[in-house]
Amino acid sequence: MSTLIQPPSPGLRAPAAEAFLRFENVSKVYPTAKGPYPVLDGIDLSIHEGEFMCVIGHSGCGKSTLLNMVSGFSTPSDGRVVLHGNTITKPGPDRMVVFQGYALLPWFTAYENVYLAVDSVKPDLPAHEKKEITREHLAMVGLTDAADKKILQLSGGMKQRVAIARARAIRPEVLILDEPFGALDAITKEELQEELLTIWNTQRCTVLMITHDIDEALFLADRLVMMTNGPAAKIGEIMDIQFPRPRNREEIMEDPLYYSLRNQALDFLYSRFAHDDVE
Repeated sequence: MSTLIQPPSPGLRAPAAEAFLRFENVSKVYPTAKGPYPVLDGIDLSIHEGEFMCVIGHSGCGKSTLLNMVSGFSTPSDGRVVLHGNTITKPGPDRMVVFQGYALLPWFTAYENVYLAVDSVKPDLPAHEKKEITREHLAMVGLTDAADKKILQLSGGMKQRVAIARARAIRPEVLILDEPFGALDAITKEELQEELLTIWNTQRCTVLMITHDIDEALFLADRLVMMTNGPAAKIGEIMDIQFPRPRNREEIMEDPLYYSLRNQALDFLYSRFAHDDVE
C-alpha cells in the first residue's frame, strides 16, 4: 500500500548514515531591507541512491532553494546538505541541473551543446569517445536527426530534450530538475515524462525534481515531498508512491489508489495548506 508519512528525523527508510543525499536540519534565511526572511526551517530529509524524488508546494515555499543547495548554487544558513558523506559547498559535475528555461547556448547546435558539456567535464577523454557519448545521449532523447540544428531552430520540447541529453551525458550522480516541463504543451510534456523515465530506468541516477503538477509527480516519483507554505517552510508530509516500475500511464490512472493519492495531495495543498494570496 502507498501511504502518507509524517516526516521524521533524518532517515526515512534507513538510518541517516546510509542515505545517499541528506538534508540535516537545514534552514535558509535571506537578508532583506525589512530584516531577515526565513525561507526554510529545519529541513530533515534522506534520499537514497537511485531514488526519484519530487517536491511540490505553493510559490514561496522554498522548493527552488532546496534544489539550489543540492546543486551548490546556495548554502544553508544552518544545517548542511550532504552527498556521499561530504558537505555540499559548491557546484560540481556530480550534480547537473535541467532548468525550465533550458539554459542552452543558442548559437550552438544541439550536438555542440551536449559535446561542450562532455568536453568540459572529461577533457582528457579521446575525441572519438566524446563524440560517441554525445551522439548516444542525443539518440536517447530522439534528436539524432536534429543534432546539427541550431538551438533557435528547435521547438520548446526539442530544446528541453537537448538540456536533458546534456545533463545525462556527463553521467552525474544526482539529476536536478527545476520544473523542466512546466512551459510545454500537454502532449509534449507527457512525451518527455516518458522519455525521462526511460532514461532513468536505464541509468538509475538519483533524481530530485520540482513540479507543480500532482499527476506528473504520481507518474514519475518514488516519493513526493509536500512543503508547507512559506515563510519558514517545512516538510509537511511525504507521500510514498509504490506503483510498480516500469510504469504504464494508462494502468496507473485506472488504479483506484491513484485517485486516493491524488486526492490526499490535493487536500494537503488546497485545503490544509491553501495558499493565502491576501495581504
